[in-house]
Parts: sequence; C-alpha cells; structure tokens
Amino acid sequence: MAGRGIATAFAYETGGPALTMDKLIICGGKPLRGRVRISGAKNAALAVLCASVMAGDKVVLENVPDISDVRDMIDIIRHVGSEVTWLSESSIQINPPPRLIADPPCHLVKKLRASNLFLGPLLSRFGFAKISLPGGCNIGVRPMDLHFKGLACMGVNISMEGGYAVGRAPSRLKGARIYLDFPSVGATENLMMAACLAVGQTVLENAAKEPEIVDLANFLNCLGAKVRGAGTDIIKIDGVPELKGCLRYSVIPDRIEAGTFLVAAAATRGSLVLENIIPPHVEPICAKLREAGVEIVENGDTLQVRADGPLQPLDIKTMPYPGFPTDMQSQMMALLSTVEGVSMIIENIFENRFQIADELKRMGVRIKVEGRMAVIEGVPELYGTQVKATDLRAGAALVVAGLMAQGRTGISNAHFIDRGYHRLEEKLQSLGVEVYRSH
Repeated sequence: MAGRGIATAFAYETGGPALTMDKLIICGGKPLRGRVRISGAKNAALAVLCASVMAGDKVVLENVPDISDVRDMIDIIRHVGSEVTWLSESSIQINPPPRLIADPPCHLVKKLRASNLFLGPLLSRFGFAKISLPGGCNIGVRPMDLHFKGLACMGVNISMEGGYAVGRAPSRLKGARIYLDFPSVGATENLMMAACLAVGQTVLENAAKEPEIVDLANFLNCLGAKVRGAGTDIIKIDGVPELKGCLRYSVIPDRIEAGTFLVAAAATRGSLVLENIIPPHVEPICAKLREAGVEIVENGDTLQVRADGPLQPLDIKTMPYPGFPTDMQSQMMALLSTVEGVSMIIENIFENRFQIADELKRMGVRIKVEGRMAVIEGVPELYGTQVKATDLRAGAALVVAGLMAQGRTGISNAHFIDRGYHRLEEKLQSLGVEVYRSH
C-alpha cells in the first residue's frame, strides 16, 4: 500500500478547482420558494474522517459534504499516510496505511479546529501524536484542557513542545473512568476514539449528547468497536485489539445547514421544503421558530416551512444539545432583526459569537450587546451594503440578512462560508435568489 504523502487525484471532479473569488453578492428582498436537499453534516464528517485512520482496512463514506473544511481534513489524512479517492460528488474511499505518520504539519492543522481530533486516534493506534494546537489554543484553554485530562487518565503523557501538543503512551492506552467538567463535543469525540483500542473499559461521564457524537459512535461500531450509550451523558467503550474496515457508511445530514435554510425561509417570509432531514436533530431550532409563529410540518425525512405573516419576538439561550445550538445563534439574530418588538439572545457557549452584531448594524439592525447578552429591537427592513464575515456562522447570518435586505449585499471573506455550506450559491439560485461570486 502506498505510504506518506499520497498524491491521489480526485476520481470525480466536484465542481472544479476551489473558488478564488472571495465576495458573495446577494440581491435580496424576495421570499425563498422551492425545495432544497440538505448535505452531509460538516462536524460529523470531520470526526468520522479522523476516526478513519484507525481502520484496519478500506472505508467508504457517503453523504460527505464537499466543503473546504472537509478538503482540508482530507489533506491531513493523506499526510498521515492514508490514500483518499473521491468516488462521486459526495462519497470517498479511504485506504488507511499499515503505519501512520503521527505528526501532521502545522500549516494544515491550523486550518481547522477539528484537526485536534487526531490526538485520540493517533495515540490509540500509534502510541504517539504530535499536533499543532489549532487556532493558537494552549493548554490553559478549557476545551483542550478536557482532552488532555482525559487522555492522561488513560495513561498518556502530554507535554507542550514548541507550540505542539505531544502525546506519548508507553504501552496500549488503558480504560478509565473519566468525568468531563463540561460536556465538550470535541473532548467526548477524542476520548471515545482513544478508548476504542484501549485495554479494558472506558466510561465517559457528563459526555456530550449531540447527534454528531452518535454518528461517530455508529461509525466506530461499524469498524468493530464496542461503544454504548452515545447520545446520553454516560458512554461506555470496551476496548478491542483492532478495528476493521467499513464498505459503506453514510454521514448524517447537517442540522445546522438545515437550520440555516429554515431560518432563511422564515426571514424572507418564504415557503420551502427541506429534504434529507432527521427531524429530531433540528427540533430545538423548529421549536423556537414555531414559538415565533413559523409553520413547520414534518413528513418523514422532509420538513415544510412557511412564514406568511408577522412573527413574534423571542428569547433564546444557547445550550449544549438538546438545547438551542450556538451554531444557529447568529442566523437567528439576523431573523429577529426585523421582528417587531424586543428579542434577547444569551450566548452560553462561545464568548465571541456576537462579533456579527457590528456587521449587522451596518445593514440597519438595532442591537445592543452587553457581555454574553444581545438585545435586538426589530426594525421595518434591512438595507444591502458591504459587510464582512468574521467566521463561518457569522457569514451564514450575513447571508440570511442579505436575503432579507432591500438592494444588494456584498459579503467579503466568503471563504468562511465555504467552510461549512456545500454549493450554497447553487442551492440559493434554485430557490429564486440572485446570488453570485465577485472579487
């Protein structure tokens, strides 16, 4: 089998070379109408891709979104020695090597935070991992601190060496009982993967319960792991000597992409049918939209959303799943900006989520931010202008605002949006939106 630095070309072209034009232009003011198919979940796909390096044989993944984060993760997987081939627009084949290269390069790792999920798989299979901390995190940051504490309980020695987190396990990892001070998704995923090849049983208490956790557990079990309890706050993993391959595994639909289209339909007073949905995954979002007066009808794996008349203001608090997701807070802020009355959003997960407020103000939104609370006073309408995405979900919020606004909105730093939304322009165009890329 081929070794490090495999230069396998894509067997299937999924839209040609990456777009270099970094501004998204939206001509708003029209309701969204039509049908849209939701792509595979970004966060689930990234975790499953990391776990694939633990497989002992070929893995075929389906419903994989062709987005920049996924392509960056594939670059890392190729560097550690796996051979990756696109089989179609949304399916890939991964041939893991017999020996892993346990130190992916810094310039790749720093492109996406989810790259820290290689710690568990590399340590579990290889006994060594050297990972540049994504986004400049250090050991004092709470989320990575939980990763390190849990791995230490399993016999890993973690040290910081020249900006890298270096983990060494003198022998096979050992099962342990680990309590997470906060139900961190990343820490739960990393420790769950590490435990699969450990000796004995690992029990994760106060584990994250997000659908992406369940999807990762299902994939690991497809490889021959023994994971129970995913989706609850106690996950038990019985270690096995090795994992096998998996000839077909389909990644779950993206609940945040689904939520973004639900909000966009409501914000433009449109009518959409969303296909490829797991309704319970988006129930926290649907519940708030229904509270605002949006009509949402479930029919199997589809949702029909319609917003005809005036909406009601909302109070929202972001919480770990099954609470309202932090990844939907910015989009809801855009929606609430034209709802008569006063709405309030409290951000309990990430302290910098309100950076979007300043950009929305440029479009006529009235927002007052105090610490982790944002108060939104509804205005009659928004106006298109030049704005800048500061992160992925802020970019999604600006897209929603641009769809609502009168006139033309130019969103720079559109590469942030490309990190999480598969073929967004094409999907919006199919719903009647005039949208295109520009320099």
